[in-house]
Amino acid sequence: MTGSFWWDVAIGVAAALLVAWAALVVALVVVRPRGGLLREALRLLPDVLRLVRRLAADRSLPRGVRVRLWLLVVYLAMPIDLVPDFVPVLGYADDAIIVTAVLRGVVRRAGLDAVRAHWPGTDDGFEAVARLTGLRR
Repeated sequence: MTGSFWWDVAIGVAAALLVAWAALVVALVVVRPRGGLLREALRLLPDVLRLVRRLAADRSLPRGVRVRLWLLVVYLAMPIDLVPDFVPVLGYADDAIIVTAVLRGVVRRAGLDAVRAHWPGTDDGFEAVARLTGLRR
């Protein structure tokens, strides 16, 4: 195997990673909350983080839900973001968008009542979370 082969492999892997990253950014744009909901999601982020931790520790929830929540906690704890902070609009909002997308799946699978039981914030904050997840009571 020549050095040219390894360069071809390296370029192929780099291209595949770039395409995967671009697909993830497009997915973030598609699932982002509309209108003023993104600003609301950023405002609620501290309560939502406590909610995610409480839900992830609840053994009465399905295992798949808890695994998604723990993966979300790991992602949020990582110092490297999916979208760098210098990217306009999505740079600072990627965490809120990902949290919103995961919460949508959790609410659909575990139910809004399970989320309500663990909600640490105000009733208005919970109503905002219900709007963000696309579900109402």
